[in-house]
Amino acid sequence: MKRIHLFEFEDYEWFPNTLRICMTRYIVAIHKMLGTTPELKGIVAKALKHSTKPQILDMCSGSGGPMPEVVEELRKEEGNKDLKLTLSDLYPNLSAAKKINAKADPKFNYLTEPVDATDVGEGHEGVRTMVCSMHHMPPKVAKKILKSAKEDRQPICVFELSDNSIPKFLWWLAIPINIIMVLFITPFVRPMSWQQIVFTYLIPILPLVIAWDGAVSNIRTYTLDDMDELLEGLESDDYEWEKSTIKGKGGNRVYLLGLPK
Repeated sequence: MKRIHLFEFEDYEWFPNTLRICMTRYIVAIHKMLGTTPELKGIVAKALKHSTKPQILDMCSGSGGPMPEVVEELRKEEGNKDLKLTLSDLYPNLSAAKKINAKADPKFNYLTEPVDATDVGEGHEGVRTMVCSMHHMPPKVAKKILKSAKEDRQPICVFELSDNSIPKFLWWLAIPINIIMVLFITPFVRPMSWQQIVFTYLIPILPLVIAWDGAVSNIRTYTLDDMDELLEGLESDDYEWEKSTIKGKGGNRVYLLGLPK
């Protein structure tokens, strides 16, 4: 595989949750600036056609990510009015969950109990989505996630912001660029908190950890060839896989769809 499994700060349990929340909110701002909603909408819409229920289980949701906005757009289309979205995570963002669940919307909730993407358990029929999160998983875990969706005969949509096309020896150049980006993009983070400001500009921890994790995310992203290795042994006549890249603002995206026939 071209992919290299280096560490990311937000993967560790000891990493302060306050900083993790700031980082995931920053990622949401990045999605909005890059306009990934239309890109995701088309891919998820295709997966929904293979689902027995109008439901989406978003895994590794963090602070929510782009999926709430994607679902809002999908609900505007005929046949998707009753589309339900459930956010989940192995380490749920309880503050985000509290805010979302307080709306008491029966079609939109955030699970406060941990959800393991390799075994989501019963009662979660529908499309499974992993937005900018599969790269966190080592190959064995990533394969288990895909295998679980296939065995449960549920569609799965994997989406990444980059396609890992940069030569390996140049990946580290993204670190100083990312530091500068954090300083300019942070004012667009919503909701804004004092922690986001303090740990960006006064005690600049966030620019450093975001810059590192952002650069590492790219080198950890599964390329299309890497995905072929993940899919070895998962081919069958009743479940098909589709993978490709999409040209987007700021670079190419890569996606993988698992679709029950």
